[in-house]
Amino acid sequence: MESNTNTDDIELVARLQNPATCRKAFEEVIARYSEPLYWQIRRMVPNHDDANDLLQNTFMKAWTSIENFRGAAKLSTWLYKIAINESLSFLERERKRTNLSLDDESTHLIHAIEADTNIDGDELRLKLRKAIATLPEKQRLVFNMRYYDEMKYEQMSEILGTSVGALKASYHLAVKKIEEYFENND
Repeated sequence: MESNTNTDDIELVARLQNPATCRKAFEEVIARYSEPLYWQIRRMVPNHDDANDLLQNTFMKAWTSIENFRGAAKLSTWLYKIAINESLSFLERERKRTNLSLDDESTHLIHAIEADTNIDGDELRLKLRKAIATLPEKQRLVFNMRYYDEMKYEQMSEILGTSVGALKASYHLAVKKIEEYFENND
């Protein structure tokens, strides 16, 4: 399936770079990647409306810079990189706007998760979301990409510009902290 997706992406990128077919091809990009990108953003940004706004920003940035995409990375990798950068920038602006320290951010995220009416879930899922919210930003990002998106470390490395070894260490630490959270919050 991976090679078929790569073939599809190569063909889609060719259509994106052709002025006669770029609009239709970009509609296909939106249809194909809206849901996975939304959930990547949503796991970092606890508010549904903010996540939707960031998804729109991601696609606007992709559209305005599609002529710069050379296909060195997969299309999905490039889009994830844009979405993650948008999310991280948003979180940084929110920290500055609300004068939150990095330590206070996890408390803020947990309160936002508890107040969220847009996500249904059982107690266990809610507890997992709270545990993830206590992680440092990088570990939270790596955990979400690996656990929810089942992303390979190599693709994460391309997106985040971090070595595979460092990503594996971040994931391992995140899992340990989540386990500790579950043990301490029974």
